[in-house]
Amino acid sequence: MPNSSLQTPNLAADLSGPENLLTALRELRTTVYQEGQAIFDKWRSHIQRPAFIDSSLNLAYYLALRRHDLRFLQTALMPWGLSSLGRIEARVLPNLDAVIATLAAICQPFDQSLTQRPPLAAFFEGERLLQQHTEDLFGISSSDRRVRIMVTLPTEAASNYELVKDLIQRGCDCMRINCAHDSSSEWLAMIVNIRLAEVETGRACKVLMDLGGSKPRTEGVISPNDQERIFRGDHLLLTREIPTQIHRDYFQASCSIPEVLDQLQVGATVWIDDGHIGARVCAIEPTGVMLQIVHARSKGDKLLADKGLNFPDTELCLSPITDQDRQDLNFIAHHADIVGYSFVQEAGDIALLQQELRVGVARRRHRLPDNIEIPAIIAKIETPKAVRNLPELIVQAAGVQPFGIMIARGDLAVEIGYQRLAEIQEEILWLCEAAHIPVIWATQVLENLVKHGIPSRAEITDVAMAERAECVMLNKGAYIADAVTIVDDVLVRMQAHQMKKTPQLRALHSW
Repeated sequence: MPNSSLQTPNLAADLSGPENLLTALRELRTTVYQEGQAIFDKWRSHIQRPAFIDSSLNLAYYLALRRHDLRFLQTALMPWGLSSLGRIEARVLPNLDAVIATLAAICQPFDQSLTQRPPLAAFFEGERLLQQHTEDLFGISSSDRRVRIMVTLPTEAASNYELVKDLIQRGCDCMRINCAHDSSSEWLAMIVNIRLAEVETGRACKVLMDLGGSKPRTEGVISPNDQERIFRGDHLLLTREIPTQIHRDYFQASCSIPEVLDQLQVGATVWIDDGHIGARVCAIEPTGVMLQIVHARSKGDKLLADKGLNFPDTELCLSPITDQDRQDLNFIAHHADIVGYSFVQEAGDIALLQQELRVGVARRRHRLPDNIEIPAIIAKIETPKAVRNLPELIVQAAGVQPFGIMIARGDLAVEIGYQRLAEIQEEILWLCEAAHIPVIWATQVLENLVKHGIPSRAEITDVAMAERAECVMLNKGAYIADAVTIVDDVLVRMQAHQMKKTPQLRALHSW
C-alpha cells in the first residue's frame, strides 16, 4: 500500500506540546477521512447488504490510517493520559474525534475550535456491529462465552449420536464437516444427529460444510529399493501420472492436480506434508518435475500418499472450485448454514462461489418455500495473495451475505514462512476487526490434547490467545470432548481479562 504524503512530525521538536499535537491529529483526521472516502467509493457498488455499509466504511478509514507510521504520535499522546490509538480498529473516526476533542479542551483558551466529542453509542458502534455480524454468522450464543467453539466431526459422528450430543452439551457452537472426506450419506447422518441434539439439549449449533477445494496432494508414492525414509539430498520425481515402476535412484509420486507441474520453474520451492519435507525444483522432465530434498529430519521422513503440497513462491492459476466441489455444493445449499471456502485468493473467487450458491439455492426453491437463505461464507486465508487481497475479499463477501475469515495457520505458515506467521496473524485480526468481521482461530489448537489426552503448556496459552478472535476451531481426535470442556473453561476465564486486544481490568485475586 503506498505511503501517504502526510509526514509524522519529529516527536521532540514538534509534538511535546498539546497545540502541535492537536494540529498533527487534525491533519491526520482530514487525510484519513479523504483517503478513506476514496477507498469506500471504489467498493460501494459491490455492497448490497445495508448491514455492512458502516463496517466497510470503517475498514476504508482504517486502511487509510495504517498507511502512516504513527509510532511517534502514539508516544506523544501517552503523557496526556489519552488514547494512543492502539485499539482504534473498530472505531477509527470516533476514536480520533474523541482524542481531538479532549486535546482541544486542554488547549483552551488557545484553541477555540472545539471538536464535537462523539456520543457513547457512536463510540462503541464498532463493537456492536462486530457482535451483530458474529451473530449473523454463528447465531446468538447459547452461553455467556463470547468466543464460539467449532469442532471438526469425525466419520464416527454419522453413527454415534451420543458423541454429537456430548460435544454440544459441553459447549460446541458450530460443527464442521470436511467435504474432502466421507460422502453425502455420512454428511446427512451427521446433520440429522446435530439437529436432534439441538432439540434435546436446547442449545443451537450451526453446521459448517467445508469444500475440499483445489489442494494438490501426493499420490502413488514409490520409493527406490524399498527405502523407507527420504533424506536431505535425495531426489523425488513429481509426475502427472501415477508412477508404476520403481527407479533405483529416486523417489516417485504423482501430483493430484497435474496442471500445477506446468506452472513450476527450476528453483521453485515445494513443501510436502505441512512443511515437514522441503524441496526445490532442480529439473523439468517430460513426465513432471525433479525435486531435490533440502529439508528433512536427520533421521529422515516418511514420504506418504495424500499429503499436501505447497508452492509458496509460485502463484498457481487454479480455480478454487473443482468439479467435485460443484457437486458437493448441491448438497451444501440444501443442508448447511455456512460454507467453508479453501484457497480463496481474490474477490473474483468469492464472486464465483456466490454464483454457485445462488444456483444451488435456486434449485432448492423449486421444492421448498422462497424464503430460503443463501448459506454464509467462511473464507480460509492460506496464501500471501489472499493476505494482500483481504480487504477486497471482505467487501465482496460481506457486502452480500454473512461472512467470516478463518486464519488457516497450517497452510499459511508454510506459504509465508513460519517466522512471519505471528505478524501476519495479527494483521489479519486487526483488519477484520476494522471491518467488524468475525475471525476463526484454527489449526493445531490443543492438538496434543485432542490426539493424546494431555495438552502442552504452549497449547493452553494458544487457546487463551483465541480470545482475540470470535471462534476457535478444534480438529477431530480421540479426546475431542475433553478438549471442548477445557477450551470452554479457558475462554470463560480469559474473557474477564481480555476483549479482543483490549485488557479488561478485572480485580485480581491471586495476591
